[in-house]
Amino acid sequence: MEIYNQTSTDFILLGLFPPTRIGLFLFIVIALIFLMALFGNLSMILLIFLDTHLHTPMYFLLSQLSLIDLNYISTIVPKMASDYLSGNKSISLVGCGIQSCLFMTLGGTEALLLISMAYDRYVAICFPLHYPIRMSKRVCVLMITGSWIMGSVNSCAHTIYAFQIPYCRSRAINHFFCDVPTMLTLACMDTWVYEYTVFVSTTFFLVFPFTGIVISYGRVLHVICRMQSKEGRKKAYSTCSTHLTVVTLYYVPFAYTYLRPRSFRSPTEDKVLAVFYIILTPVLNPIIYSLRNKEVMGAVRRVIQRICFVKR
Repeated sequence: MEIYNQTSTDFILLGLFPPTRIGLFLFIVIALIFLMALFGNLSMILLIFLDTHLHTPMYFLLSQLSLIDLNYISTIVPKMASDYLSGNKSISLVGCGIQSCLFMTLGGTEALLLISMAYDRYVAICFPLHYPIRMSKRVCVLMITGSWIMGSVNSCAHTIYAFQIPYCRSRAINHFFCDVPTMLTLACMDTWVYEYTVFVSTTFFLVFPFTGIVISYGRVLHVICRMQSKEGRKKAYSTCSTHLTVVTLYYVPFAYTYLRPRSFRSPTEDKVLAVFYIILTPVLNPIIYSLRNKEVMGAVRRVIQRICFVKR
């Protein structure tokens, strides 16, 4: 290992799976989850594109969430699976930078997109008469564009800074992807300034949006409790609980990981938490939004009927 460290600029990803039967079992489970995530998110994107009943701001935002999740899990899992199957766990400096940049871009964009989805539901339930104005196509496009731009700028800034730091210790990253805070433990200089910027970014992209979502849903629940229609209350509760489930599974593990000081973090705990927001959330999003949504299930039936009609 020492010879490798001195003669190569590549990093080594230690991975998620131990070299045991349990590791093989976990690998198979993750591979199945990955395939389910690909199928689920692609299906949601195509369904929203094909069915005109779903051409609304809510489902436009949902299609963007599926697109992000599709790329999110594809950025990490294929490389992790390749490392496990081939036994070659090295990743070049450029490859590590690209993976880290994509991960932070998609992660930051999804965090901002989720608050846009919460605002959409807030306006739809609390100000239904103002919904066409407050959530017009133009506003929706601006929300999505702004989320992508802010996520990309934040990612580029972190990546450029992190990969200018000299790494003079072991090149082994104790994670299953190029996680910048984990890489900082290998740096041969004091990185407290960068760690502070990570804290600030996490607060801006995770804590503030999550706080805003909680406040908005508090007002939404207040309005729901005053609804006269039982059917309306049931539909509103279903929509809100669905979104809150997605938000909790994404924000909480993510924020808990990056807000903790380095001295309180452990590699094993970081890996387990990363599984939630990198692997589980992308597969759960399409399941939650489809199985618990009558409009989506109705769109599935319409598309299937249309396909069967064309074949006849």
